Amino acid sequence: MGFLTGKTAIITGGGRAKPLKDGSAGSIGYGIAIAYAKEGCNLVLTGRNVTKLEEAKEEIERLYGVKVLICQADVNAGADNEATVQAVIDKTMAEFGRIDVVINNAQASASGVTLAAHTTDQFDLALYSGLYSAFYYMKAAYPHLKETKGTVINFASGAGLFGNFGQCAYAAAKEGIRGLSRVAATEWGPDGINVNVVCPLAWTSQLEQWAEYQPEAFKANVKMPPMGHYGNSELEIGRVCVQLANPDFKYMSGETLTLEGGMGQRP
Repeated sequence: MGFLTGKTAIITGGGRAKPLKDGSAGSIGYGIAIAYAKEGCNLVLTGRNVTKLEEAKEEIERLYGVKVLICQADVNAGADNEATVQAVIDKTMAEFGRIDVVINNAQASASGVTLAAHTTDQFDLALYSGLYSAFYYMKAAYPHLKETKGTVINFASGAGLFGNFGQCAYAAAKEGIRGLSRVAATEWGPDGINVNVVCPLAWTSQLEQWAEYQPEAFKANVKMPPMGHYGNSELEIGRVCVQLANPDFKYMSGETLTLEGGMGQRP
């Protein structure tokens, strides 16, 4: 039994992506889901693609013996987003009766489009799928996290810090998430809720395909971390997220954890 047995984690963007060529998890969300399942945690996985969610549920329940609730949910500029997210929270409570961890991993964007060429729809895509999604899930889950002295883990990026070319909307969304998280850490710390931000550089199936089909664009935007390898979605990034949910882990709420090739740093 793992130390998260009996607990419940919501992971946005947690569907099963195409595995990497080496067979490992092909996305950050699914890598985190596997890491949590191995610790006995029941899961609520959200996403836009129902097929990927169903594949995640089948594989995780079969391999790790935990319960997985899947919820098709898409936070976007044209939706009743508060109702969409509240429905996920309500289904979670009906199924498991508690919420211990919320991991805001979901993010879509039109990367590679310059700021001058960016459309409002493309900018909205990044802000709604990332920043607004994190806001709605945090707000809706707050009363339940207060009950469990729970954990919020949000995902930001180095894109805003380093000014990555062609990532204006993505960077804006991620910097917004960073600021939102620091405010939540200040306001919710007295409630016993731990809030942290992870800025990973993981090797995913999307990066693998990008490197294969657009090698020059990939080289211009994705820099090899100092340790000489990219983070593994399950074994490094997922395990960091597991540790952040450990009540015995004395990590200061509100800090940013940067993963550089699998090494955690406090910048």
